[in-house]
Amino acid sequence: MSNQLSTQPSLSTQTSSSFFTLTVAPAKVIRGSGVLQAVAAEIACLGSRPLIVAGESTLAISRKNLQPVLETQQLNIAQASYGADCCEASLKSLQKKAKEHKADVIIGVGGGKALDTAKLVAQQLQLPVVTIPTSGATCAAWSALSNVYSEDGAFLYDVALSRCPDLLILDYDLIKTAPQRTLVAGIGDAIAKWYEASVSSGHLQDTLIIAAVQQARVLRDILLQKSAAALKEPGSEVWREVVDATVLMAGVVGGLGGAQCRTVAAHAVHNGLTHISGHGSIHGEKVAFGILVQLRLEEMLQGNQLAASARQQLLKFYTEIGLPQKLSDLGLGNITLGELQTGAEMALVPNSDIHRLPFKVAPEQLMAAMVSTTAPIESKDMNRVSPKGISDEVEA
Repeated sequence: MSNQLSTQPSLSTQTSSSFFTLTVAPAKVIRGSGVLQAVAAEIACLGSRPLIVAGESTLAISRKNLQPVLETQQLNIAQASYGADCCEASLKSLQKKAKEHKADVIIGVGGGKALDTAKLVAQQLQLPVVTIPTSGATCAAWSALSNVYSEDGAFLYDVALSRCPDLLILDYDLIKTAPQRTLVAGIGDAIAKWYEASVSSGHLQDTLIIAAVQQARVLRDILLQKSAAALKEPGSEVWREVVDATVLMAGVVGGLGGAQCRTVAAHAVHNGLTHISGHGSIHGEKVAFGILVQLRLEEMLQGNQLAASARQQLLKFYTEIGLPQKLSDLGLGNITLGELQTGAEMALVPNSDIHRLPFKVAPEQLMAAMVSTTAPIESKDMNRVSPKGISDEVEA
């Protein structure tokens, strides 16, 4: 079938000193327009008693578009909402629901948090999982990773999963129904792969990491060149290319490169911001802002002119497609100095990926970067950060 992409779910390599396992890709990817109407048999191969996990609004879509299709295979279906977030309370509730239903396969339908929840519940119960993204907002449908949040939306920790999903169903007709904001956010999340992987892994010589970093570069170029046109023509060929980039290709980078190619400062800043912004902005928007913060840190603390030029290029791109450039664009225009410090400190916790940067970052330096993402390029030495300057910018 021309619209199927199949690969083994994991790839292992062994060295003389250690054994590495990579979760590269879903066991099967089915993509195309209207494919949701033709996947019941594929899902039936994985189980006969599916539990569909989705958000409240997405459950209605599932009942209309997915449940009738599954019923053609005489599947015994149950549905459950994951609630406000992929949080510990939701995970416990869904485990209970799955056991009561005697579920033998989990189907995640929705955005990143619904899919992360479904993947993690499936792992906890040792069940196969199907991911059906309803927007182009993240690569969660592909990846072997789940992020866990508090019920208020604050990032707590991530869980590396033992494998990628057993089946990923990408229906362009379904993706097209999502608000355009979700695809814009997905572009921000996906383009971060280059800016983070090139810093964390660009110097490494492992063959697959080299491949992952180069894929991240290609991903960046696709998004820079095609995003604006795609957003003007939802459903068009160029739009599909961008959706493939945000949902599928972004997952390839983390799959081939492993944890080292996934996140650095941009995602760390996202994690910190969730402790002060709650559900006010979506994942990719905070990550996109985090890229600017990361480049600003490289510019300020290393005098990196390439980072300064990249930041200016991204600011123009963000303006063109509508990604946030500063804290006020994330609904944090009235942030206090204390809140800013909390966000910075959470981004700098000891196990944070921000420490993959090739230099140390102090809280006041991160705070200064967070409030100066739109600053013009300056030639003077910016290594000395004034806390008073931070305060002035926050209160402005």
